[in-house]
Amino acid sequence: MSNSDHKTRPKPGPWPPAPESSPLPPSTWAKRTGFRPKFSGETNASDSGQISLHPRPKDNDVQPDLEAGRPRPTPPTVNGETAPRPPRNPPAADKELPVKKRRDSDGGGKSVNGQAAAPTALVAEPVPASAPVPRRPARNEEVVDVEDDGFVARHAHMKYELRDSPGLVPIGLYGFQHYLSILGSLILTPLVIVPAMGGTHEDTSNAVSTVLFVSGVTTLLHTSLGSRLPLIQGPSFVFLAPALAIINSPEFHGLNGNNFKHIMKELQGAIIIASAFQAILGYSGLMSLISRLINPVVVAPTIAAVGLSFYSYGFPVVGKCLEIGVVQILVVVIFSLYLRKISVFGHRIFLIYAVPLGLAITWAAAFLLTEAGAYSYKGCDISVPASNIISEHCRKHISRMKYCRVDTSHALKSSPWFRFPYPLQWGTPVFHWKTALVMCVVSIIASVDSVGSYHASSLLVASRPPTPGVLSRGIGLEGLSSLLAGLWGTGTGSTTLTENVHTIAVTKMGSRRAVELGACVLIVLSLVGKVGGFIASIPEVMVAALLCFMWAMLAALGLSNLRYSEAGSSRNIIIVGLSLFFSLSVPAYFQQYGMSPNTNLSVPSYLVPYIVASHGPFRSKNGGVNYFMNTLLSLHMVIAFLVAFVLDNTVPGSRQERGVYVWSEPETARREPAVAKDYELPFRVGRLFRWVKWVGL
Repeated sequence: MSNSDHKTRPKPGPWPPAPESSPLPPSTWAKRTGFRPKFSGETNASDSGQISLHPRPKDNDVQPDLEAGRPRPTPPTVNGETAPRPPRNPPAADKELPVKKRRDSDGGGKSVNGQAAAPTALVAEPVPASAPVPRRPARNEEVVDVEDDGFVARHAHMKYELRDSPGLVPIGLYGFQHYLSILGSLILTPLVIVPAMGGTHEDTSNAVSTVLFVSGVTTLLHTSLGSRLPLIQGPSFVFLAPALAIINSPEFHGLNGNNFKHIMKELQGAIIIASAFQAILGYSGLMSLISRLINPVVVAPTIAAVGLSFYSYGFPVVGKCLEIGVVQILVVVIFSLYLRKISVFGHRIFLIYAVPLGLAITWAAAFLLTEAGAYSYKGCDISVPASNIISEHCRKHISRMKYCRVDTSHALKSSPWFRFPYPLQWGTPVFHWKTALVMCVVSIIASVDSVGSYHASSLLVASRPPTPGVLSRGIGLEGLSSLLAGLWGTGTGSTTLTENVHTIAVTKMGSRRAVELGACVLIVLSLVGKVGGFIASIPEVMVAALLCFMWAMLAALGLSNLRYSEAGSSRNIIIVGLSLFFSLSVPAYFQQYGMSPNTNLSVPSYLVPYIVASHGPFRSKNGGVNYFMNTLLSLHMVIAFLVAFVLDNTVPGSRQERGVYVWSEPETARREPAVAKDYELPFRVGRLFRWVKWVGL
């Protein structure tokens, strides 16, 4: 190409060309809220879920001219606006330009500035003939496809996206892997509350089978009729603290007969009323209004307080058999941190399966020690109650025999091969307004947790965040899911498992079909009674060791929501710090108020904080009001939510600083077909919701 031809050739205009009509407002949620990509974290996600993007050059910066080899002058302005550039007449050589294809599981094109584009997009600038051919990225490299507005429409780092269906075998394997990686979140809650209610090993086995069944059914409902994101529904730790407070109510002390069924019916009644309240909150559209006041600065300390609130249970129980509990914690930490980058057949086995692998290895070691007689003491029988033991030698070692041996549970032997969980299997629920009100408040916090999970998962697997209608629809269906959990008797409500988002980021599996197939497998396993019996036979020390890791992860996942805001802002630092501190300090005041240090209590020491209803500082003439206020204000997550909610919505701060959540609007769904395909209801069920605009797209 001669120099004269180069001088007379017009400079290329912007690509993609500007639309002829007036441009639509930017559709990305980040631009609408004033987010800068380097803060918002709106693109490529690493294994930990952290998202980063290099800042884009400003429009008035001097940009290089790839053709002339010199800086391109700043375009002139007319009346404060950039003058239009001459139209580009591409030469014939442009036909040989490299083509960059965008990955789209639906085969359709992406939208640019709100208008549909072709499935194939050309490179923005022509490449000179003398320039080297760009290297094609390797298959294992992460390629980020960024649109002009800074939003990543499809995330190339994900192996399977939301609507991908690669085949039955891969989906089955990835679905089973997904559930296995969050096995601890599914099974640990019943392993804690059933013994606290006085249940036997057989009761624990039946409760675990019920949890697996309800989790599978509610996950299918959520992926079909809820938010349609690949999120697993299960017994959330959010409901654990209020459940323990209800279990340790004064009226349940000294009950004669089957304490487990009596307390379970009380929990069922409270969960049923709270789930109805949550369903109304979602399907009425109120949740979409409340979510405008709930930002990452509120979500982060609230969810972190859920994990931090159980510190009194974790290591005190592990300390009953240190050589088993501490070893298990170390094994899980080594797998999840030091060996996390080791891949086996292309999968990071140690990072994905840190919890089940740590449990299996420690359980096997404890079994060998038990069989070798390490915890067998001459003349001592573990089946004899501690109050009837006369020998001082046996009294000294009875605790190690009880907590270190792995053959003390007979749940596996006593459980049947087949058992079908059915509604009202524990009896007719009992309804009391004081316990129901406590659960209703907790259901709001569970909804806040789910809002954060919807947002984080949509950045990984979907084309856009869900619309306010999809958000309301998801919360409403979670209320119906908790209603099923109350009828079947799981002991806690059902909500989105926060750990699920971390699993999606680690496994890079975001296929909705894989989660649905895994839910079907979970339902089948719940019908095999021996599966529940096997899980129920996990020693209590190992359960506590797993919970030390799971609750620590939950606290960290809660604080990770701060990456959607300016975490270094002094405003946010003070709000989060006050919320976390008072979430620990205020409940401690309520839990210790009026207690005598020499009081003989029939409950274990780690459950003492949950008997606050009988001695709290709030004392009025109405006993039900006393119970409600003392119990509610002793819950760490409630205090964290109240402090963060009030401060974040009263202290001035920019939208960028607060990390304001703005969900996709209905116009975005109509403008971009990919959004409608991600969130629309199947089998034309969406027609039933067209007349209710706040629960549709």
